[in-house]
Amino acid sequence: MDIVGEKAEMGVVEQRFDLEVGGEPIPGIRWMPEGATGPRPTILIGHGGTQHKRVPNVLALARRFVRHLGYSAVALDAPGHGDRITDPEAAERRRRVLQDRIAAGPGGGERVFGPEEASEWVERTTKGVTEWKTLLDELDALQAGVRYGYWGVSMGTAIGLPFVAEEPRIAAAVLGLAGLGNRPGSEQFEGSARSLRVPVLLVLQWNDELVGQQEGLSLFDAIGSMEKTAHIHPGGHVETPLFERDAYEAFFLRHLGPVD
Repeated sequence: MDIVGEKAEMGVVEQRFDLEVGGEPIPGIRWMPEGATGPRPTILIGHGGTQHKRVPNVLALARRFVRHLGYSAVALDAPGHGDRITDPEAAERRRRVLQDRIAAGPGGGERVFGPEEASEWVERTTKGVTEWKTLLDELDALQAGVRYGYWGVSMGTAIGLPFVAEEPRIAAAVLGLAGLGNRPGSEQFEGSARSLRVPVLLVLQWNDELVGQQEGLSLFDAIGSMEKTAHIHPGGHVETPLFERDAYEAFFLRHLGPVD
């Protein structure tokens, strides 16, 4: 993990780095309390589709975890996102498609995957899981004994749920804005959900334009964890209320504990 820049603002150090995976540099950011020493619980933050590692909601969450809990937080650009975009026009088309589906309302913008897009979806998920695992290896090399949590909704769940299911170092996860349905890799995704054993907080929107109500409830039912909770709010895909962030903090504090 190569550090490429660092700055401090209002008690939070923001450290930019490149993580090498398979010969490719993966851009990321690590946030930590200014002047912090020793290991501390760390939250891995997976951003949504068409977003990136420093999109406003990721930045706000990371700073909250640092300022309110004394934790560290880390985010990576997912494959094909942020500084990893190689075709800006294609990325803009995907953004417009997503925007149009949300504008169409619940059930009005069903997604149909062509063979190439389906292959890209599965490849992105597979690469994303590998990259998060490599990041954990790097973080462990810097500070042993760290307790890890994962937060990621929408695409952050598409990648993060299989990652958490395969990664014993993750002790608790916030997931959501996703469900079981007709999507590429759906059987593997459901299998990962059923193999989950860590505490999970699942966040759903009852009027989600991208995830049907039954799809979200089916995902909650499939999650194999003995401790799992669903928070369901009215509103669309991008309308999760801000007060839910208080629940994220309480959830991670309960399962990762305070800073030693």
